[in-house]
Amino acid sequence: MKIYIDGDAFPNLLKPIILKQINKHNIQTYLFSNKKVTLGKAPSLHYKIVSAGADKADDAIVEVVQAGDLVITADIPLADRVISKNAHAIDHRGELYSKDNIKQYLAMRNLMESIRDMGEITKGPQPFSQKNAKEFADQLNSFLQKY
Repeated sequence: MKIYIDGDAFPNLLKPIILKQINKHNIQTYLFSNKKVTLGKAPSLHYKIVSAGADKADDAIVEVVQAGDLVITADIPLADRVISKNAHAIDHRGELYSKDNIKQYLAMRNLMESIRDMGEITKGPQPFSQKNAKEFADQLNSFLQKY
């Protein structure tokens, strides 16, 4: 198993969490972004900068992800794409996406996008918190213990 990180909006609070797990399990990990983003140093951590543009990092991840790999992303359409390749996805707040729940998340995301496109002002997600970081750490640890 490899880990792929959608790095363009990766919360700083998660950097030490993921770096600790990468080192602990010596998992080949690739961070994709369209600008320089650093988590730290680890022998099995690799940085991949892609060209600027919408979904370039997502496309690069989908191109290389294999069944059984893990993708860390807050991008629900990306999570849907990797799950369709029998890979796994965890978001920054600790939600483990699966074949059983991804279509529901995608439908809700698309509905909210349609509402915003019609000019409606909606509340965005709550600010990222220590509680979210803990939920992510717990989910990642649980996932890695299984695989």
